[in-house]
Amino acid sequence: MSSAVPPPGVAIADARLEEVSDGIYAYIQPDGSWWINNTGLVTGSADAGALAVDTCATERRTRAFVEAVSGVAPGGIGVLANTHHHGDHTNGNGIVAGATIIGHRRCREEMLRNGILRPEGVFEPVEWGELTLAPPVVTFEERLDLHLGDRRLELHHVGIAAHTTNDVVVWVPEERVLFTGDLAFNGGTPFVLMGSIAGTLLALDRLVEFDAEVIVPGHGPPSGPEVLDTVGAYVRLVQEHAETAYKAGLSPLEAARQLELGSFAELTDSERLVGNMHRAFAECAGARPGADIDLAAAFADMIAFNGGRPLRCRA
Repeated sequence: MSSAVPPPGVAIADARLEEVSDGIYAYIQPDGSWWINNTGLVTGSADAGALAVDTCATERRTRAFVEAVSGVAPGGIGVLANTHHHGDHTNGNGIVAGATIIGHRRCREEMLRNGILRPEGVFEPVEWGELTLAPPVVTFEERLDLHLGDRRLELHHVGIAAHTTNDVVVWVPEERVLFTGDLAFNGGTPFVLMGSIAGTLLALDRLVEFDAEVIVPGHGPPSGPEVLDTVGAYVRLVQEHAETAYKAGLSPLEAARQLELGSFAELTDSERLVGNMHRAFAECAGARPGADIDLAAAFADMIAFNGGRPLRCRA
């Protein structure tokens, strides 16, 4: 357990429930850095249970989310949609009692393969709490429509490995609200180590086609579609630099240390650049989107980039 007191903007009490459209809420957890994600809630008619978008990394954070939404979802959370398998979005699934959990087929497969994620040694210590693995019980491949009373929601797999192999967005078409999961970070460094550089760019093109008015990213405050442009610009910068560095015989860590990030240097969790370089180098060598690569080597290089220290985590 960690005895450190989180700074302002990271503590659980700093989370807020923000209504982004009528009956549609983003649960925003500042500061949106490692393992501090956003979740969401979509309500329907009075007699219809609500749909939650993702859970949180720890028991305490997930219980705080469930408590926060209880006042606007008196019928409870009937359905829980996972945007991908990573533990900051799924570790708390078992705490949302009675909900039908939905996700992509590969989301279920990855959760069953990896179990509850509590990475030790990579990040600063975290108080995870009591967590029970609860993978999706309803899975799909491309698209699934849901109805909460008279409100329709669409779940779409983006069709290619991007942030992960199993990224799903939740689209509320009438209100034009899009929950992107970690296909979008607002204020944080995008992370594609377990997905694809090229696939992320294709996925972002698809997200633009929704023509959303409000985007709720996986981390950081809600925004308009401009957040997709920012993510795309960062990923293209990494891709272009990686191609040059790979041809020059550099390592991913060396390439990351040489890259001038410009305005992207202000994004949190800058060490993710090294993981992104590992994925970009793999694609330069011919790896297909989402192909297995050496994740342990990538995280070791990220720690080296971070001065040999475990990565900052205040979850």
